[in-house]
This record gives sequence, C-alpha cells and structure tokens, in this order.
Amino acid sequence: MLEAEYKKGKTVTVFSTASAAGKTLISINAAAELARQGNAVCLVDLDLQFGDVKNYLALQPDYTIFDVQEKLRSSPEATDVISLLTEYSYREVRFSVLPASAALEEAYNISTDFVLQMLHQLQEAFDYIILDTAAAFSELNLAVMDISQMISFIGIVDFIPTIKNMKIGYDTMRSIGYDRSRIQLVLNRSDSKTSIELKDVSRLLGEQFSQVLPNEFGMASQSIRNAVPLVLMDTESSLQQSLRALAIQYTDDPEIMTDEKRGLFGLVKKIFE
Repeated sequence: MLEAEYKKGKTVTVFSTASAAGKTLISINAAAELARQGNAVCLVDLDLQFGDVKNYLALQPDYTIFDVQEKLRSSPEATDVISLLTEYSYREVRFSVLPASAALEEAYNISTDFVLQMLHQLQEAFDYIILDTAAAFSELNLAVMDISQMISFIGIVDFIPTIKNMKIGYDTMRSIGYDRSRIQLVLNRSDSKTSIELKDVSRLLGEQFSQVLPNEFGMASQSIRNAVPLVLMDTESSLQQSLRALAIQYTDDPEIMTDEKRGLFGLVKKIFE
C-alpha cells in the first residue's frame, strides 16, 4: 500500500456533487492566493475528462497528467514529476500546474495508483497542492480525499436536487470517517436569484458554511477572459476578497487521516490486499 502520510506539502481537494459549481475558478484562485503569499504551490487538474484549468489560464503545456503517468510507467525511478509541470506566472506570482489529459480517451486510462505516486513527489516539493476534481464519488476522488488535509466542498443553491445531492455528499464524507475539521463547506454564487434561503440549506446540512462567495458573474468572466486569477487582479471586488479569505483557511492544520482510518478508498484497498 502507498503511504498515507507524506513529508511536506498540504493537499487540498476541491470537490462538488454539482457540475458548474465553480470548482475550477475556486481552485485556480486558491492556488494563486497561496502563491501570492509566498508559498510553493502546485495546481493539479483531476477533472480528467473535461478539465479546464489550462484553458482558464491560457496555458500551452508540454505535458499533461497522462504524459506524466506514461513516463512514470516506463521509467519510475528516472521520472521527475516536478520537471514535467507547466508554470503559470503573472507579475511576481508563480505557481505550477499539472493539466488534465488532452484527449478524452486518455482520461479513461489514468490509474489511481499512478496519480498517488505523482502526488507523493509533489508533496515533497510544494507547500500546497490544490486538486481540482470532477463532480463524482469516483475511485480517484475518494483516494485523493483520503490523503487530503482539507476538502473544499463547493455548493450552490439553485435547485432542490442540487441541495439534495450536496446533503448526500456531505453525509457520505462524514459517514466514511472524514472529520468536520477537514471539510470546508463553501457556498458559491450565494446571492444569485433563488427562492431557497441560505439558513434552510445550513439547517439541512447540519453545518454552517465556512465561506460564502458572492455572485459576481462579470468579474469572474473578466478573470477567465484575461487568464488572470481574480485574487491577482487590480480591481477590488467582494468576490476577490472572499476568495482570498477562503485560501487563508487552507493554512490551518487539521490532522490528516491516519492509516487505520483512511476513508472508503483506503478501507476497500485493505480488504483486497
């Protein structure tokens, strides 16, 4: 079994049970803000089929996560994952990126064990590793949640089914052993027009949101068009300040899950080993 505890970097998984909840925008801005504070940061796009990190940041990477896997597969001892990353820079701020696969068929051939090997190297080289994931309780997502010190669980309150799925997702994470201190409930687009009250959602979840992000579609769109994270833009906005506050919460230190209580993925692996 791969070790659950690594030497240095803190891993944060950004997850949602809803599509288009803003995971990628939040992941990019978290990475940028932590880098702005002087940390060594790597952003990994684990939305393997439809990852958009490289598009949001206008990157033209030489290597994707699939390329890195193939190099690890052929030459595990000689492959330096760090040298295969793509750098994003804006003014004085820099952070590394490992983009998702370039082709859809490659996404189906990404191995969870190889991803964990990649993360092992990244955790030895970076202060923070931010994982932008797909909206599914997949084997890969469960595996990276198991080794993450924090899970940013992103929700929106547009429709009742969306809230129901968020409730199911949160209850699932709690039932497989993730402590409350490791789950950061984030409400995105909080002031969008809806008849659903925030207090009602909090009551349903049984928890308060640790961060509430305002709905500033124009600012978010401008950020994507310019390929500049909101936290690095000169224009001040409520969304910018909220994203900075969210990233600051990552600097707290909840305990990583121990090997005896590694979540659903870890327990399943133990059964078959």
